[in-house]
Amino acid sequence: MTITSHGEELILDKERALYLPKHKLLAISDLHLGKSAHFRSAGVQVPATIAQNDLRRLDVLLAKYNPDTLLINGDMFHHGLNTDIDEFSIWRKQYSQLRFLLVKGNHDRLAHADYASMQIDIHEPSFCMGPFCFIHDAPKCTEEELYPISGHIHPGVTIVGKAKQRLKFPCFYFGNEYAVLPAFSTFTGLYNIYPKKNEKIFAVTPGNVVEV
Repeated sequence: MTITSHGEELILDKERALYLPKHKLLAISDLHLGKSAHFRSAGVQVPATIAQNDLRRLDVLLAKYNPDTLLINGDMFHHGLNTDIDEFSIWRKQYSQLRFLLVKGNHDRLAHADYASMQIDIHEPSFCMGPFCFIHDAPKCTEEELYPISGHIHPGVTIVGKAKQRLKFPCFYFGNEYAVLPAFSTFTGLYNIYPKKNEKIFAVTPGNVVEV
């Protein structure tokens, strides 16, 4: 789905990604690589394929948009170094010409040398481009003249059908004061968003992105 926000065209992709054609920038949030491996190391039975599936989804997006820059808007890595992150390091080498930017989130705790070894540029607390300011947690944004685009809360929306059935989906939220991207990882919960007047929510359904 293509929308216009603050004078710029934005593409909302059903793979929970945002593309800015003018800047050739693909943005995702809350990738949480390493989360499944962290749970497995604690004895929780979590499938080992979660990180692999998320990286395959990224492959599809990168082939689709061919961006110059991939921006991860916080919580790229869930915890410390582990097998999922080792797998990402190998995957990263396929895209040596692609610029990787990380706006650090509350789970991004690796050493700067670890990020550097994977060719990831760190921005803290935000990365601003055009009229937008990417920041992991929007209320902390100090660039008042720019429109913050955040992540962190894993936004979701509940849709009630005619038979009163309830379906909950990840969503993009474009509020009066800031926007929130859906969590890219499929291994996350959802926090229900309730829009105010003139605010917009776009549900990410299995088939497409729809305004609700």
